Amino acid sequence: MTPPILLTSFTPWRAHQRSNSSDDLIASLQRQALLPPEVVWLRHLPVNFETAPIQVTGQIYRIRPQVVVCCGMAEKRQRLSLERQGIHQQQIQKTSLDLDWLIEDTIYTEISHDAGGFVCNRLYYRVLSFLAAYLPEVQALFIHIPLLTPTNLPLLQSDFLTLLSKLGPFAAPLAGPAAWAFPPRDSIQYPWRTDSKLVVP
Repeated sequence: MTPPILLTSFTPWRAHQRSNSSDDLIASLQRQALLPPEVVWLRHLPVNFETAPIQVTGQIYRIRPQVVVCCGMAEKRQRLSLERQGIHQQQIQKTSLDLDWLIEDTIYTEISHDAGGFVCNRLYYRVLSFLAAYLPEVQALFIHIPLLTPTNLPLLQSDFLTLLSKLGPFAAPLAGPAAWAFPPRDSIQYPWRTDSKLVVP
């Protein structure tokens, strides 16, 4: 069995936004049947500090991905931004992926050390915290996606597919079921909250 690559994207959150570029980019690749077959897409995440992490970690629990790629919109950026870390209350969680290697052979992609101060950063921090506590073998990455235009869309699509192709080897077949040993559902607690256990819808 090949563990999936989990992709996530958000809904829009401001009145002037007709859609969210993170969702639009992935949708454009899906329509052209360009996404790898092992991709599972969790789309239209609510832009909410608590609900988004609960939905993503719940999906991680259910499908046991080997790689998690969370995507969000950054209206003021010009390129795909691979986020190095998520921060919460002066606590830092960093991805273990080699971002310098990942951006090789890309055209319109950069490395960022600031995931912002909104839900994207919080989601990244909580996903990295969850994986560090319970599934340290799973890799995670957050990609900020700029507004899409007819000019930049082909470049962003190409770079996004290049990144997925490099992340694909992490989704190699597992040695056996024991590789996905997981604690009982009612024993799991969020690493960032001591008063709340994991809720899996």
